[in-house]
Amino acid sequence: MIEQFDAIVVGAGMSGNAAAYTLASKGLKVLQLERGEYPGSKNVQGAIMYANMLEKIIPDFRDDAPLERHLVEQRLWVMDDTSHTGIHYRSDDFNEAKPNRYTIIRAQFDKWFSRKVREAGATVLCETTATELVRDGNGKVIGVRTDRAGGVVFANVVVLAEGVSGLLGTRAGLREMPKPETVALAVKEMHFLPEEVIGQRFGVKGDEGCVIEAVGTISRSMAGLGFLYTNKESISLGIGCLVSDFAATMESPSALLDAMKNHPSIRPLIAGSEVKEYAAHLIPEGGYRAIPQLFGDGWVIVGDAAQLNNAIHREGSNLAMTSGRVAAEAIVKVKSRNGPMTKANLALYKTMLDDSFVIKDLKKYKDMPALLHTNSSNFFDSYPRLMSHAAQNFMRVDGTPKIEKEKNTTAAFINARSRWGLVSDAVRLALAWR
Repeated sequence: MIEQFDAIVVGAGMSGNAAAYTLASKGLKVLQLERGEYPGSKNVQGAIMYANMLEKIIPDFRDDAPLERHLVEQRLWVMDDTSHTGIHYRSDDFNEAKPNRYTIIRAQFDKWFSRKVREAGATVLCETTATELVRDGNGKVIGVRTDRAGGVVFANVVVLAEGVSGLLGTRAGLREMPKPETVALAVKEMHFLPEEVIGQRFGVKGDEGCVIEAVGTISRSMAGLGFLYTNKESISLGIGCLVSDFAATMESPSALLDAMKNHPSIRPLIAGSEVKEYAAHLIPEGGYRAIPQLFGDGWVIVGDAAQLNNAIHREGSNLAMTSGRVAAEAIVKVKSRNGPMTKANLALYKTMLDDSFVIKDLKKYKDMPALLHTNSSNFFDSYPRLMSHAAQNFMRVDGTPKIEKEKNTTAAFINARSRWGLVSDAVRLALAWR
């Protein structure tokens, strides 16, 4: 394996495949390393894929990519123990020739993406773990050591796309081990149902799909999010909370998911389904302030390994694909100038990423994660209960004079203002959002 490559990409997830494909398609000699049995073997869950970002990499991906449903409806729920207050948006405009968002099953999609990487000319080695970065006498990264016999491989640049829990970058001191308060643990199940049943329950037809995202008492006062994605013949259902909250409360992630499945608003949607897959997955949640150094002498970091996840807008795959593509384009530009892969030259990656939506969006909401995490019992328990109380008080007709109902609701909000700091929370939330 003593061979020189233009680039080594460590990892075959969204960001790694985006980087490897872009590099190979530009004629670079690329080696991609994946520790799983095959790309996607560690990903059984469903996810949302954003078409615009993939189109910039593979414009004709719709011809053969394993897409599940294109999304025409988004529901946002605020839940208490027995109800949900929600808003939703649905539009026939999303039944366009080239839809904007799709649900996918990662095991299938990652395998397809990896096939495209191979077709572009890259060498892909699975069941191969990169154990150490190799440096020259000046400290520049010049390759990786693998768990294969004699497994030192050299390259001009190494792209670290190893995910949020990857150890290669942390062992080398390129980034810190993620802190419990900057990482969420999501547990997910795949519930299988006939395609026509899913269509009836969610009011969709053909390849149309619906997404439900929920916050509230389902996370038991922890900062968390529940989600439900419709696939062709399955439903991806899960919930995630901060690792630090799980540690502090000693709540069981699987118990949390079981309780969510039995919520009156969720139970009818999955009734009669067969659960075939269960997975747990770490998700970066630290936002802009948790982003590590993204480049150095002979290396760049992309995707989840770089904490590039927009938790506020629940977006991850689009940031991963974009960061992988941008890193690759920066490397191609440096090579086209016959420049060495030094820290100074690879700073181009950071400059290009700063100019993209990735950093602009994360920077805009840089204070939002800390606010929601600090006051999680208010945002994820007290306020959802207050919203349900107000809604039920308005809806229930029982002979109580409306003026008394209004006084009752007003008193509840006044109590919330003094007891939980409702006004100050609202002000801080508005400032963080701005």
